[in-house]
Amino acid sequence: MNKDKITVTSPLLPNLDEFNEMLKEIWTSKWITNNGQFHKQLEKALADYLHVPYVCLFTNGTLPLMTALQALRITGEVITTPYSFVATTHSIWWNHCKPVFVDIDPNTGNIDPDKIEAAITPATTCIMPVHVYGKPCDTKRIQEIADKYGLKVIYDAAHAFGVEVPAEEYGLKAYDDKGLAGIMNAGDMSTLSFHATKVFNTIEGGALVVHDEAMKKRIDNLKNFGITGEVTVVAPGINGKMDEMRSAYGLLNLKQVDAAIEKRHQVAVKYREALRNISGIRFFDDMPDVRHNYSYFPIFINASEYGMTRDELYFKMKEQGVLGRRYFYPLISTFGTYRGLSSASPDNLPVATKMANEVICLPMHHELTDADLERVISLIMK
Repeated sequence: MNKDKITVTSPLLPNLDEFNEMLKEIWTSKWITNNGQFHKQLEKALADYLHVPYVCLFTNGTLPLMTALQALRITGEVITTPYSFVATTHSIWWNHCKPVFVDIDPNTGNIDPDKIEAAITPATTCIMPVHVYGKPCDTKRIQEIADKYGLKVIYDAAHAFGVEVPAEEYGLKAYDDKGLAGIMNAGDMSTLSFHATKVFNTIEGGALVVHDEAMKKRIDNLKNFGITGEVTVVAPGINGKMDEMRSAYGLLNLKQVDAAIEKRHQVAVKYREALRNISGIRFFDDMPDVRHNYSYFPIFINASEYGMTRDELYFKMKEQGVLGRRYFYPLISTFGTYRGLSSASPDNLPVATKMANEVICLPMHHELTDADLERVISLIMK
């Protein structure tokens, strides 16, 4: 076994000297949390970068999901995807709502708009799609369905940091003369994760993108115990605030995230060139006119064509120190909390079930060398 492990991801780290200088400022001010200067700067810088009106920072990526449902007063049933990280559905459950799973599009891994309408009942109040692997959902069609039935739409955009799309095609307003729009402008709200494994990270962290000042104030209250004044609490909020250290860390990472995304892009190009003609291996190509962030590089294994099952390849890679990830496997719908739901039946989710059983996310990050990629690719080609 090769002892030098190739990890599936690697965190983007800011320059340590620059970070120490910002820490000195924090130590001097002794203002380490509660909406300090770096927190305010990061919210503004992220709103500018993402081309969105308002960003509300959180201490992790799960709390924005939970808070979005609270802020929009969602009840009853929420239509969502089983092909995601568990936080998506957990947030629905924690808000005492019922998740309703629908199948996904095999060409993107995202929720299939053709399946949404059939799942709507009088109890449905919201749709919670996921931009899986950072590939944008069909936001225009989803919004048309939501408008038809009076539903809210909350996007789990944990993978979609910085993704931009052709505005007209996705039903959004362009921010420039090139006709592009930030994908976070879709729906009623979008949530982000800034976990260490993400393209942009604040070690732990997250954000909620909202479209008007009144809602931002509501979110800011909810993430600070519902406090609006020294002796006034207007709602049963939580403590979701990001501290000054992680805000400073995020400001520095924002300066280098574009360079990291370009390095990821080059990794994706090399994977595609090497793997395109291997029988039994499928992967996603870039979507037309979309600015991707290359957050993941999933491949899907057809065992009968490839001559090896997904798990056989996964463990072969692992034995040689190449740490892929079966992401997303198992489906959320198979976990004990949810498998009793009628919508969780594998018969209802054939595409998601197939993809979950075939997927391996290959190592994808800004520090991969050509030698690393040769090792990964050679294991798949043998």
